[in-house]
Amino acid sequence: MKFTQIRSATVIVEFGGKRFLIDPMLAAKDSYPGFPFSVNSHLFWPRVDLPVPATDLLDVDAIILTHFHPDHWDDAATQIVPKDKLIFTQGERDSAILASFGFTNLRILTAATEFEGVTLKKTQGRHGDEKLFDGPFAEAIGDVCGVVFSHPDEKTLYLAGDTIWYEGVQENLDTHQPDVIILNSCDARMIEPTLGETSIIMGKDDVYKVCKAAPSATIVASHMDVVNHACLGRAELKAFLDETGLAGQVRIPADGETLRF
Repeated sequence: MKFTQIRSATVIVEFGGKRFLIDPMLAAKDSYPGFPFSVNSHLFWPRVDLPVPATDLLDVDAIILTHFHPDHWDDAATQIVPKDKLIFTQGERDSAILASFGFTNLRILTAATEFEGVTLKKTQGRHGDEKLFDGPFAEAIGDVCGVVFSHPDEKTLYLAGDTIWYEGVQENLDTHQPDVIILNSCDARMIEPTLGETSIIMGKDDVYKVCKAAPSATIVASHMDVVNHACLGRAELKAFLDETGLAGQVRIPADGETLRF
């Protein structure tokens, strides 16, 4: 298994002899205005450029889109990704959006999707506090998924996706017993009228909880230092892990860095 951190949630996973591009956000630095009703909405994003040309990322067997948000699939991806590239989505809605853009090779993930010897298992996630789903952010936040990768010759990999820590993540850990866990960890925050600043993906306390819930797993911290509303960076997370004695369990790859498991 190889994991390459590209930028933000965009990564490449080489698993069971197949290459997967996850959540392609391919635009140049500062292409998009900050997310409305988010922390630091005055900042443009991506905050950094891709470490390689976008077209270099397309030599893959398939793409996995965990959910249709612009920091996981952007306008640049719509223009650059070949229209016949195999794309796995979490459901009918996301597939319909991609089909409207002209993409023709779409598959929906299930609890046990088979792809040329690799099993892809869709998992649950929660993209923020439950109260967000009852208010003005309900449509913008939407459904998300994670994916568990399995193959007879590989360790089990759990890509959690955009989620906070909640009982569903605990259930995923208990059910699948992953050896490697990829966590989106930048503590992105929205500003909600009644909640104030509220996290929509994991922060350092959530990373801590995953470490304690899966002490034998190696954690990879991804989706960092790129979007405008990120409130946790690599340096702060590393310092926290040093303080809590968990630095040996968590890897924090730089953009362009490859990890092997």
